[in-house]
Amino acid sequence: MYSILMSTASEGATPGFLVWRLSTKWRVAVDRAMTPLGLTHAQYSLMASLYGMQRSGERPSQRRLADHTGLEPLYVSKLARTLETAGLLERTRDPRDPRAVQLALTEQGRERTRQAIKVVHRLLRQMLEPLGGLDSPRTREFTRDLAILLDAPLDPFAMDSESDNEH
Repeated sequence: MYSILMSTASEGATPGFLVWRLSTKWRVAVDRAMTPLGLTHAQYSLMASLYGMQRSGERPSQRRLADHTGLEPLYVSKLARTLETAGLLERTRDPRDPRAVQLALTEQGRERTRQAIKVVHRLLRQMLEPLGGLDSPRTREFTRDLAILLDAPLDPFAMDSESDNEH
């Protein structure tokens, strides 16, 4: 049974702090869960995204995959080279744009990704249990809220009108 009360560490915490703590908790849990499969959380994120895109018929460029995952293009390139060396994905030149590199999982990469997705799905069910489970109304609302926050622009250098008026 899960307690409805917030933990003492969360009392009075700002939403930003809680988002940071939850993302850190999730990243660490996924990293640990991926270790037996020889993957990191970032590698898993890249491979699972690529797996989904391939299943819908897409062979994305590194840039497209970077945009999709929210990872920096240079980091995606580094991850892709490492995964290519491990035999989990192929990098090829895009015939339509010789500057672009297309990515595709190998058969070994698809199998490893399927295993990893099952592991992460179990973790996700565990994390969402306090909200009533993966398919609960609270989880759907939480997911909508997260999507709204992710879609909202966030510019650390933009000044809001209140702070402009104070100076």
